[in-house]
Amino acid sequence: MAVWLMANITSLSIENDLHDQGVSVVSGLDEVGRGALAGPVAASIVAFSRDVEKEKLADVNDSKKLSSAKREKLSVIINNLALICEVGFASAEEIDNLGIVESTKLAMQRALKKSIIKSEYLLVDALDLTEWGIPCRSIIKGDQISTTIAAASIVAKVARDSLMIEFNQIYPRYKFDSNKGYGTKDHIESLQKYGPSSIHRKSFAPIYNLTRK
Repeated sequence: MAVWLMANITSLSIENDLHDQGVSVVSGLDEVGRGALAGPVAASIVAFSRDVEKEKLADVNDSKKLSSAKREKLSVIINNLALICEVGFASAEEIDNLGIVESTKLAMQRALKKSIIKSEYLLVDALDLTEWGIPCRSIIKGDQISTTIAAASIVAKVARDSLMIEFNQIYPRYKFDSNKGYGTKDHIESLQKYGPSSIHRKSFAPIYNLTRK
């Protein structure tokens, strides 16, 4: 598996090079939520055709660099243009049992399996997926380089944020609608006051330390 470290240039150049080599379906994979204290890790797989309307993807970038409103808008555009656009999740319980790396791979695998169209090549943000038996390339900071990986990061982020807003209806005291499960000051204070919920990651240090007291 090749590992690339490149400059911060988001484009479809890697995808187009692979298309030129005869690869029809080049898919990008990325995850969100690895560092959160609550909720699942989410992953998305996205693929575009060689003749996709590139100008409509001009604003696609690393999801962390975009506003929530921009991500929502781009997610719709990506869904409309993509050959493949699927999302998978791994729960907090699975993260506690398997660890975050294996759970991230599980979420990616679930996204991959949802697709009717078979991926011929995978572009992945920094993870080694050679065990899957599909030609792949790991790209450090891939969501800042490959438009397809960046698109996957946006779709995964929008899907996970939406789910965390739903969880806020069940667990309003943790303010998941605003912190999305990440360790903000308010979130930590709520954990200290109320203890963890069923969707908190008990193996993660702040929560593990609380439950050990």
